[in-house]
Amino acid sequence: MKARDTFKQLPHKTIERLSQYRRALLICLENNKDHIFSHEIAKIQHITPVQVRRDLMLIGYSGTLRKGYNIQELIDLIADIIDSDEGINVAIVGMGNLGRALINYFSGKRHKLSIVAGFDINPDKIGKKVNGISCYDSKSMGEIIKEKNIEIGIITTPSSHSMTTANQLVEAGIKGILNYTPKPVNVPDGVYLEEYDMITTLEKVAFYVKMENERAADSVVTRQDQGTAASDF
Repeated sequence: MKARDTFKQLPHKTIERLSQYRRALLICLENNKDHIFSHEIAKIQHITPVQVRRDLMLIGYSGTLRKGYNIQELIDLIADIIDSDEGINVAIVGMGNLGRALINYFSGKRHKLSIVAGFDINPDKIGKKVNGISCYDSKSMGEIIKEKNIEIGIITTPSSHSMTTANQLVEAGIKGILNYTPKPVNVPDGVYLEEYDMITTLEKVAFYVKMENERAADSVVTRQDQGTAASDF
């Protein structure tokens, strides 16, 4: 089966995990490790070994009982499924703190996925560079996107501008959008959209912290009750 056909059949969550697996595997490779077992990957990713094996079975890869998975082979296979042969160029729209942080963080991380331009409406930012990436006037978005063959746009503008920005990206021919603002946007069929709401993610973490605090408090009360009951004898 061709990588393209395999990719089409993979669940979205599996694609996310494959990216996470690759990141962990690259670190293992840097530490001179050449094979890894499913339970080791699972421990790094905080999931079950069964989930790891299911994901790898979906992409047609299996290890050996004695040595596990060949790390370099698995990295190469994940790259064949996820990465574009020619590479894909990315633009950041909104060169505020988040936009600049993303450029600095992502620099050099993936040679098949490159941030090549930034856009903003602030005259103080236009014409400046962040880690070698030029910031252009948002009015020139259509021209620059076509000139640099940009296919993915990341929105880090204030939420009040998110929908306008998404429309500009779509009109410029963008095929994928990652929206970092808390305001949802709409895109037409044929444009893939991912929306990342940091507030929602933080609230999810806060919920589990709250539940753990309540569990710990209940445990203390239970121990105190047991101590009181014992002192009655």
